[in-house]
Amino acid sequence: MPGQRSITAAEKLAEAKLGGIPLHREQMAVVANIYRAASTVRQHLENSVLRGADLTWTAFVVLWVVWVWGESETRHVAEEAGISKGTLTGVARTLEGRGLVKRAGHPSDGRLVLLSLTEEGEELMRRLFPAFNEEEAFVAGQLSEEECRSVAEGLRRVVIQVEEQGEERRLALLDGAEPAPRRSGRRARTDG
Repeated sequence: MPGQRSITAAEKLAEAKLGGIPLHREQMAVVANIYRAASTVRQHLENSVLRGADLTWTAFVVLWVVWVWGESETRHVAEEAGISKGTLTGVARTLEGRGLVKRAGHPSDGRLVLLSLTEEGEELMRRLFPAFNEEEAFVAGQLSEEECRSVAEGLRRVVIQVEEQGEERRLALLDGAEPAPRRSGRRARTDG
């Protein structure tokens, strides 16, 4: 895209800025490129195939999770989609209002809510996913089949590392304390 900063230029600038600091440079490049690739791919898919279906990335992922796993408790859908339960509530309400999902109480535990696709939701996913997959192929178009397998396997190992050892690492870094609450990035106003 015109005006967009290149990933190569960003890497060179970071290297120059951090030149004298002892860092794990290759690992930094992996994490930076995971983030940049995820953002770029998400934006491309939202602006192409998902736009025609009037879906955000998050709404599509929720539909995908329920389509693949079938009727599921909302807490499991949120976990699989990588979003908070609060975010899922808003997304599910929107999708329900569009007639794509339905919410129902759990048969044995009234505190739990189940999500499932409606017929319209099933039809949308059967029609939309092949187009989405074509864009996945486009996005990975500069990689060979073997490179695709290698990248996918490497990313799976990154996920497994965090899933299996991330909590222990967090506890060690924070001396067992709970993390501070998330902030918006704004500082509290001080009137004085």
